[in-house]
Amino acid sequence: MGAQVSKQVTRRKAISTEKKTLCDLRESCGHEFPCCDYHPPDRKNWMSDLNPEKIHINKIVWPGTHDSATNKIGIPCITRPFAQCQSLSIYDQLVIGTRVLDVRVQENRRVCHGVLLTYSIDVVIKDIKKFLSETQSEIIILEIRTEFGHEDPPDFDKYLEEQLGEFLIHQDDHVFEKTIAELLPRRVICVWKPRKTPQPKKGGSLWSAGYLKDNWIDTDLPSTKFESNMKHLSEQPPVTSRKFFYRVENTVTPQADNPVLCVRPVTGRIHGYARTFITQCCSRGCADRLQIFSTDFIDGDFVDACVGLTQGRIEGKS
Repeated sequence: MGAQVSKQVTRRKAISTEKKTLCDLRESCGHEFPCCDYHPPDRKNWMSDLNPEKIHINKIVWPGTHDSATNKIGIPCITRPFAQCQSLSIYDQLVIGTRVLDVRVQENRRVCHGVLLTYSIDVVIKDIKKFLSETQSEIIILEIRTEFGHEDPPDFDKYLEEQLGEFLIHQDDHVFEKTIAELLPRRVICVWKPRKTPQPKKGGSLWSAGYLKDNWIDTDLPSTKFESNMKHLSEQPPVTSRKFFYRVENTVTPQADNPVLCVRPVTGRIHGYARTFITQCCSRGCADRLQIFSTDFIDGDFVDACVGLTQGRIEGKS
């Protein structure tokens, strides 16, 4: 018992130290970067506002959400706080400016996070279609994967093709070099990551797992995650020379050996440091590598930071 208490005291000290480290970093470096003051006049249509004729796919800094479809997961006030990573619906996330969705499914086509379930994938598709019907030039990256520990939904690739066929941007390395206008009227890059069934084939309507990469570090220590994200990002090729999307997640996650297991207070340790991360990318010389930037509980300021850096790239400032 004494050893366990000692371990928890040490863990709490480590968390406190790391929170202070990030706070001190933000105080010392600020959060200034090219076009950091830019605010899109309409987050629902921010790609349209940046001019689809000029903005290339590989120049976009894509705001994304982690575990996107968990707003109604589990049982309210009982299991939900342990698995909920977003409070907004998929539609509302898209309206606020999210353009990369991370959705996990199980064998019955229900969205899940670990063992906890929520609504059918049909709800996600319906929200995406509603958003697409209300906009003209917004491109979405939809990542759908089979959650660890679950089986692939039968014929799920066919389901996605049937539901999104008219909107799907086909798997093609040349997409990265094109402008949004050159891809229209197709609007969705759908990355399907099954666990056991075959990956989507090259040239098909769905994209395979190798086109969306990240280096996930499972920790609740905010400075550790921040610096790990920076290290792995710095090792990537610049966005102009790579033929895949690379994601950085501004999140930390609850750990089983720590008493604080609810997502919101844990991820809150790093949530407010998105602009600090972008500033550090610029000062450390790897801003040209940042592409997908994702978070738990996305908000307008997170979107504005990503769109601002995108605007800086368009203006040749970053």
